[in-house]
Amino acid sequence: MSQSPAAFLPFTRPSIDEATIAGVVEVLRSGWLTSGPQMRAFEARLSDYLGGRAVCSLVSGTGALELALTVIGAGPGDEIITTPLSWVATANVIVRAGAKPIFVDIDPVTRNIDPARIEAAMTPRTKAILAVDMAGLPFDRTQVYAIAKKYGVRVIEDAAQSLGAQWNGQRIGSMGDITCFSFHANKNLTTAEGGCIVLSDSDEAARCVRLRLQGVTRLEGGEQEVEEAGAKLNLTDVAARIGLGQLDQLEAFNAQRRLLAKRYFQQLDRTLGCTLPLEDFSNTNWHMFQILLPLANLRASRAEVMQALHNLGIGTGVHYPAMHLFKLYRAQGWREGDFPHAEAVGRSTLTLPLFPAMQTQDVDRVCHALSTVLRPLMIAPAA
Repeated sequence: MSQSPAAFLPFTRPSIDEATIAGVVEVLRSGWLTSGPQMRAFEARLSDYLGGRAVCSLVSGTGALELALTVIGAGPGDEIITTPLSWVATANVIVRAGAKPIFVDIDPVTRNIDPARIEAAMTPRTKAILAVDMAGLPFDRTQVYAIAKKYGVRVIEDAAQSLGAQWNGQRIGSMGDITCFSFHANKNLTTAEGGCIVLSDSDEAARCVRLRLQGVTRLEGGEQEVEEAGAKLNLTDVAARIGLGQLDQLEAFNAQRRLLAKRYFQQLDRTLGCTLPLEDFSNTNWHMFQILLPLANLRASRAEVMQALHNLGIGTGVHYPAMHLFKLYRAQGWREGDFPHAEAVGRSTLTLPLFPAMQTQDVDRVCHALSTVLRPLMIAPAA
């Protein structure tokens, strides 16, 4: 009897348990679908998880970044220092605020913004440093905050991918200036779509709560007041109920991610020439496991490698192209060669499957498929 082919393995998949599904059904039957008791409960639980800091839940992580820039007063004439290697939302929100993104190249080992390069980019127009935790590995808070303090600028932490990660033993979001999380479907904790902004300043937190729903302040007797134009960024109770179920499992999810990442380090064939991520099991939450393909030594493009893996039932992703090479940012004057480390990583990154429902044998299958695809494509070294 022939063996049935293995099921397709995507690069990520959310894990939603039956109790959470039942909880969502209860919310749907309750008649209260938008922001309400579930949202408030989710915010309270997140605040507890993050050491009591103020949490304002939102419709997306992008919305959190937008609010962060509003809170610090970023606008025309301001510059925001950031990385060119991230989901393009990181820079788009700066442009939409009317400010200018100032890119700083990455450290090729961490793939996060290189603190040693930040000061050279500082000008009197610098308003903030918007640093990203790539793939769930925290950027160097110690160095970045020291620079921010020296120059008197704010720090916005794009922690979209790093819920549950740590820096010096403290959870990301439990300290610092302004932290922005995403709860998109591919994140370690999902609300389907969603995010939050985490702040220490109570006045700024109250302002975010107003701004997420049109700037409305509700008064006694049903009266309302609006002092500042807000937006429509509030999280629904349906989404929040998913988040509550996810939060119960977050530590277990992240523990499984660590287990799978360790298996990748054990099983990946180093002779293939791929560059592996920083082997950090103290800080990162292993949101993604990203290798760099040795494209200079392969008779194939990344797209061809991805298709070959897909044909073997393995899904992969590209996270992310260097964003300064998009037309939008080329029009602002950025060019190829400006940030060689980000460009090299952006060209060769391949995101391998990693999600809590995977087992170690799935990692073994990915590693075997990668060897099967890459080995015949390797260019033999010159004699």
